[in-house]
Amino acid sequence: MTADAQQPVRRLIVNADDFGRSSSINEAIMRAHRGGILTTASLMVNEPSFKEAVAIAKDNPQLGVGLHLWLSSCPVSAGFRFFFRPSLHPKLRADIRAQIERFITSGLTLDHVNSHHHLHMHPSVLGILLECLREFKIVHVRLTREPICINLRNIAGRRFRHLTHALIYAVLARRARRLFRRNHLRYPQFVFGLMQNHVVDETYLQQLLPVLPEGDSELYSHPSMDEFRHEFDALVSPRVRELVQRLGIRLIRYQDL
Repeated sequence: MTADAQQPVRRLIVNADDFGRSSSINEAIMRAHRGGILTTASLMVNEPSFKEAVAIAKDNPQLGVGLHLWLSSCPVSAGFRFFFRPSLHPKLRADIRAQIERFITSGLTLDHVNSHHHLHMHPSVLGILLECLREFKIVHVRLTREPICINLRNIAGRRFRHLTHALIYAVLARRARRLFRRNHLRYPQFVFGLMQNHVVDETYLQQLLPVLPEGDSELYSHPSMDEFRHEFDALVSPRVRELVQRLGIRLIRYQDL
């Protein structure tokens, strides 16, 4: 058996959320895909730079573009409202359907679905989302589940910044994963970026990539040319690109799962 054959198979989706939110974000995504490791982006269909993002996506057909559902700007209060006020569910269903339909109308191929602040993982939202996914025959979705132990053992700096969030989504993912499997959905086994939210910089990637688990993972980020320039710089870093190649990590999209 050769050394290459002994190397574990590790595939990684490198995603950027908030595509379409601003021209700064759109430019960062375009440049990180063309000259860096970015493979997918999640599109917000009701944001000011949506049409610009669609044009960029059409000019870059290898970029996998998914839907980044926007359901609320405050996930905690929204979670309580959705749970304790079932009367809101018809409007929630209509909002999800409308965003899916607007994405389809754009003419882009839908690579995946996720949501702002991961609200699609909320128990009251998940059932409605699954109905919509079945209706539109969508099979790729983010299961927000970050391997906490990998972060605690290997990631230095800010690893406790969002530990509570990681623990909450670890609990939510148990039920969601059963429902995803029952509905024959496809998703990476692990998602990274939650505990380093908005701090997915070059140092973090240099720590994460060598310990990336075997199988399929997703790393999500928020690159821009202004506020989160450090995330853009990390995605186009020659050192990061060389590390990905040296470790034999295969960069993929959701549609490749």
